[in-house]
Amino acid sequence: MNFSSFREKVAYQPILLGSFALLASGALAWVSQATGEAIVAAEARDLRTSLSDVLPQGFADNDLLGDTVTIERDGQPVTIYRARQRGKVRGAVFKVAERGYAADIQLLMALDTDGTTLGVRVIKHAETPGLGDKIEVAKSPWIEGFSGKSLHQPSPAQWAVKKDGGAFEQFAGATITPRAVVKAVKGGLAFFSAHRQEILGEE
Repeated sequence: MNFSSFREKVAYQPILLGSFALLASGALAWVSQATGEAIVAAEARDLRTSLSDVLPQGFADNDLLGDTVTIERDGQPVTIYRARQRGKVRGAVFKVAERGYAADIQLLMALDTDGTTLGVRVIKHAETPGLGDKIEVAKSPWIEGFSGKSLHQPSPAQWAVKKDGGAFEQFAGATITPRAVVKAVKGGLAFFSAHRQEILGEE
């Protein structure tokens, strides 16, 4: 074997390797692009379902995902979804969160224009199964007790679990979890009250 032939064979290997790498990268990019739209559509569908869960049936006739406003809270942007009926804003839905026993408990809450709670649902948590997971509507009706509540009903001092002198039930062996949810909902009501005109799009 002469030197020229050997050099060609040595150069062939990195070229072949580079070609395979280029093909693999292209295939990954194609798969990502092809599935990206489906993932986005699925996420939008799940969000629409969650938004519907916290609103009374027939409360809104608009596409909430296309009717939003973003307001900063504690340095973080909060997306508010406006619920309309025949073009008129009837309420708003947004996410709130508070630290629970294991991690942040994320909630979705809906309010009418007067600041009264229409519904609250837990959308993400890592609380202890059999104890803290009673905040899920599938495990307990406890979370439904927030419907009809406002900053003044019960009174501000009563926005706590009964162990802390408040109006809300706690769970045996898991007081931290309901305490966090009560605090999150109260904070959401206060946020709405402070930004009511901006949230509802009023002058």
